[in-house]
Amino acid sequence: MESRVTLIQHLYSYQTDFKEEKLFIPQFLDLLTSERCYFRDHLPGHITGSAWIVNEAKTHVLLVHHVKLGKWLQPGGHADGDENVMRVSLKEATEETGLKNLSLLTPNIFDIDIHPIPARKDFQEHLHYDIRFAFISSLESTLQVSDESHDVKWTALEEVPQCSHHNPSILRMIRKTIAN
Repeated sequence: MESRVTLIQHLYSYQTDFKEEKLFIPQFLDLLTSERCYFRDHLPGHITGSAWIVNEAKTHVLLVHHVKLGKWLQPGGHADGDENVMRVSLKEATEETGLKNLSLLTPNIFDIDIHPIPARKDFQEHLHYDIRFAFISSLESTLQVSDESHDVKWTALEEVPQCSHHNPSILRMIRKTIAN
């Protein structure tokens, strides 16, 4: 996903069995008409990139306990002007987990999601238009907790629904992991 044009092409050809993702596609395409959609100050929302990191056997996923949101989530963050969303996902995964040995599970988009981010004292509630890529890493890899997280840990897929409070987008990514 080197550029906005490439992302638009991938969204037009994105295939999913999930109704909510089908509904997200035109919303992403509409957002991408805005010149500043890759910047965090673009409202009502902006592009973000995240990484769904699984082990080789696809039995565990790496989650971070996000400081600001207080939830277990996949690593990810703001594009901050970078239109290469895959690079954003990889950068965020590396920064938030300390992993250096990530490899793409597939070069294609793994998942898309639009979700609200609550207001903070310095910024109003807004939407993250999240492009997600799937990566593989080893369970034996050394992990590092960043200042954006309380913790980072490998979690068995069957335990993720409980610790993620049955977050629908995380449940969707679990189903995709099991299906592949």
